[in-house]
Amino acid sequence: MNWMLLPLKRYADFQGRSRRLEYWMFALLIFIAAIIWGVGFVAFAGLGGFAGREPSGLGLVWGLVGGLAYLAILVPAIAVQVRRFHDRDMSGWFVLLNFIPYVGGLIVFVFMVLPGTPGENRFGLDPKDPDNVASMAEVFG
Repeated sequence: MNWMLLPLKRYADFQGRSRRLEYWMFALLIFIAAIIWGVGFVAFAGLGGFAGREPSGLGLVWGLVGGLAYLAILVPAIAVQVRRFHDRDMSGWFVLLNFIPYVGGLIVFVFMVLPGTPGENRFGLDPKDPDNVASMAEVFG
């Protein structure tokens, strides 16, 4: 659970490196939250818009809460992706590949799956190095 919440603790930290585990656990957390939110939205809104009637007030509030939650996780999601690029010894500006239609997301996905560079690189110490575990323990608090 700590790996899932670590990007939230490092909210707007665009410096350093992040392991694949940190990135994918955060992605899993977002996926699970989106599924739960979607089920709740369908339950509260009652699919009123599809049946030709107005959605309930609770459904509109649930949609607003979901929109605010999306905005709240946008910065940490970008930050952890930048740190993953740093782990590959690449500039964080590669996040902009996401804006290339059709193939950009696939390219970024491939980079997120690939392992980071072993040892220290220009963005910091190797997060998988056992000697750096003490510094990561400070982040977990």
